[in-house]
Amino acid sequence: MGLSNKELPKLGFLYMDYVLRFFDHSNFKGWPNKIETVTYHWKNDKDRFIKEVKRKGIDVLIGNVPATAYETFREIARELPHVRFIPSLDTQFSNKSKENVTRFAWKYGLPIPKTYIYYNHDNADKFLKKTKYPKIIKKSYGPSNYGGYFVHKVDNYKEAKELYAEKKYHPMYFQDFVPMEADIRVMLIGHKPVCAFWRRAPEGEWLTNTSQGGSMDYMDVPKNVLDLAVKVSKAAKAEYWACDVAYGKDGKVRILECATAFAAFPYIRDWIGQYIMWSLSEGRFKKPHMPMFNWEELGKIDASLLRTMRHIQFGKFSPSYDGAFFGKKKKNYGGKKVYLHKLDEKYPVLDVKRRWSEEWPSEKWNYQDNLAINPAKSKSGKSPKNAPEPTGDESKDSSETDAKISKSELTDFLTSIDGIGKKKVEKIIDHFGDVEEVVGVIHQNTSILTEVKGITKKLATKIEKAWKNLLK
Repeated sequence: MGLSNKELPKLGFLYMDYVLRFFDHSNFKGWPNKIETVTYHWKNDKDRFIKEVKRKGIDVLIGNVPATAYETFREIARELPHVRFIPSLDTQFSNKSKENVTRFAWKYGLPIPKTYIYYNHDNADKFLKKTKYPKIIKKSYGPSNYGGYFVHKVDNYKEAKELYAEKKYHPMYFQDFVPMEADIRVMLIGHKPVCAFWRRAPEGEWLTNTSQGGSMDYMDVPKNVLDLAVKVSKAAKAEYWACDVAYGKDGKVRILECATAFAAFPYIRDWIGQYIMWSLSEGRFKKPHMPMFNWEELGKIDASLLRTMRHIQFGKFSPSYDGAFFGKKKKNYGGKKVYLHKLDEKYPVLDVKRRWSEEWPSEKWNYQDNLAINPAKSKSGKSPKNAPEPTGDESKDSSETDAKISKSELTDFLTSIDGIGKKKVEKIIDHFGDVEEVVGVIHQNTSILTEVKGITKKLATKIEKAWKNLLK
């Protein structure tokens, strides 16, 4: 059952100079074939990096991309259309900046504090003069809040004006202040919560970061927090994920941060490795069992031990031979008492498949570079052709949609090519999952279509030629 050694994809770890490594070989215990490593050396290393990945024949590159290299790796991913990045560059969109987290949340209707993004500083100043306070001002660029050191609370216009004059943050990114009981970090693998803990601010303070004196505990994370985290992970199509959820004094929950780059205990990185091995091997490797609320028991262990513990495994619940239950433990959850093992059915580990379409292409979504104070110039000396226009408060952008090709339009296009009928079109769509994915494959590399039975290299070349003519 599952793929043989020869059929398994060739894995590679994506490493970068000066960046801490999230995975190593020990996280992929039992993988039978050699796992390559490819290190990105910054500066003008893109072409060399691409050549090395091709030379080593890597099928899957595993690792997070830091914010400062994100746009370069979007270009690299386009040059390596046969290589699957885990997590995908679309999933890592939120790693780049708080602005990207906000735009992700706006698109999917996820609850966040009311947020304002200004690239036009004069417009921002006018707004700050008339808005209500307090406000939270953040440095947008970068994946995390840096332990709270680039997150500020201002109580009036004068404080806001002085802070921006000193920090010179661009874009000007700020939010309404939401009084919180605490915030909750939730980590997920295959959209299943595998660890969650409260972070509470010290008495009289508002920042919950443990580096600033906040405390943490693992007990009784509410159902609505876990449900929101699952919803966010699914929207990001994330193999693994973490999000910080604000638990407001008004009883509402809101997303504060989310990313694939997060601090995780070693055993969680092991679980992610096991999950990826299971997903890529078509069942040859066992899917890790990570029971709900395992973190409550593990959280009782001293943190210094948790930071070194490895290869933790849990037995899966099953009734005994005489019908008696091993699992007697119940928990108050969602307003009623439930058996803990029943929650594993409610929160299953899901297999996140590769996607071929681009959800967040940089031509449209790279606001931070295209609208920088000193924007990058093209070789002609002009600003990027498709740079978005600056606006005022952009919180209305959530309704923005892109024109998409319909199934009937895709069918008309493909059947116009000699040798392709409606049955082959259905086979193509079934193989890649949906119309958007097929369009992504055609746009990136039509040779991938030969994975579908009946699509020859000659047909793929015809499709490529017809597609280029269509786009002219």
